[in-house]
Amino acid sequence: MDRCVVLVDAGYLLGAAASLLAGDPSRSRVTVDHTALITALRERAEAETGLPLLRIYWFDAAPDRRPMPEHRRLRVLPRVTVRLGALTRAEGRWVQKGVDAAMHAELSELARNRACADVVLITGDGDLLPGMMTAKEHGVAVHLWALQAADGDFNQSEDLVGEADERRVLDREWIEGSFSLRENANVFPAPGARQEIAKILAAPPAAPPVVAPVVAPPAVRPAAVAPAPAAVAGVGAGAVAGVGVGAVPGAGRPQPATALKVVPTPKDLAGRTPAVAPAVNGHGANGQLNGHTNGQTNGHVNGHGTNGQAVGAAGAAGQAGPVLRWSSDRGWVDRPTPEPAVTAGDSLPTLAHLTTAEQRWADREEDITSIGGDAHEVGQVFARRWSERLGDVERLTALWPDYPRIPHRVDGELLRYAARFGLLAHKDDQIDEHDRYAIRAGFWKELAVRVPGGSMVVVDD
Repeated sequence: MDRCVVLVDAGYLLGAAASLLAGDPSRSRVTVDHTALITALRERAEAETGLPLLRIYWFDAAPDRRPMPEHRRLRVLPRVTVRLGALTRAEGRWVQKGVDAAMHAELSELARNRACADVVLITGDGDLLPGMMTAKEHGVAVHLWALQAADGDFNQSEDLVGEADERRVLDREWIEGSFSLRENANVFPAPGARQEIAKILAAPPAAPPVVAPVVAPPAVRPAAVAPAPAAVAGVGAGAVAGVGVGAVPGAGRPQPATALKVVPTPKDLAGRTPAVAPAVNGHGANGQLNGHTNGQTNGHVNGHGTNGQAVGAAGAAGQAGPVLRWSSDRGWVDRPTPEPAVTAGDSLPTLAHLTTAEQRWADREEDITSIGGDAHEVGQVFARRWSERLGDVERLTALWPDYPRIPHRVDGELLRYAARFGLLAHKDDQIDEHDRYAIRAGFWKELAVRVPGGSMVVVDD
């Protein structure tokens, strides 16, 4: 039949339009004039195919497959049929189920029954590739429509682009004819409060009850005493001349120590500085008489403890706190890292810094539709875009002293760009060495034409 059919993936159409106009793929960010949109789709489909429209199929998803208000508005429009899949919640986000399968089934049935001669697909999902191939096998011409993307990402499957018979891009001007940004402000005023509630809300707030402050008992502080001498002959590293933990200052009796709630780590112990207090009857570090029991562990008088030091060096070690040693003698060794060689070309901005979001999208369109993927051509295209967007080509003359070397940052970006064209070997995902030279040769050849003095430096082999 000499008619055309339009299949619309609503999720793709509305999400891409929201991304372009609002910078956010959320469909709630835009308002759609469905009547104007359906009219624009019909007129453009008939103009490009040269055939009258049979029907527009609108594929979308809804919770429990129940039509939403927009679906009810769409399905009463002439020549529009709405097909709904399920909208489910998975991992905190909404996911469509059954939409791609429904589009695939509809496309295959239309082609098998020869209900149309041309099909317009508005989608970006590569899952429709088998359905597109089936339609072509039954003699149906497939037109693939895309929406302009402003976020720099290509919003269509490259397999679909390669399989389609015709391809068109709906630009911003066409989209703005049916879509507009939704206002964030509240359109509807808040309903008026009931009279009794209004009185409660208008009443002054009650004063908070007065609560008497709770007075904490005064803390017991040790009496101020003069510090002990810095050096005490024979005092170990863990011992401090004076009252130890758990001993009451000025008393010769040990007191029960308070249990620690948190066990200190070696790092905590190393950062602690022990308080210096006067000696009381020769008490050890833990408040024991004459340095016995626990005092033996943390340092005896005369340097017999675990961390005890020799006579004469004990005082300074006692003030510095406990000494922690490495489990090995080498410990951590900082090795200086060699600085990479920096040239004048390394100060130039890269192509990514000079490219806007819309230019990235346009580059992707050109890469897929116009550039063949030859390694030499890839280098030329990269150099052309870089020189045009830099503006001042005189700045590129800083590259000539390093020819045939390319600055490290630019060279890495060039090779990543070339990888998009399939210039990868099958082993370790590395670019073939022959292709590397061809890519760089194309880069220099293009710059030699555009940059002053380049033809004298670059020799075309």
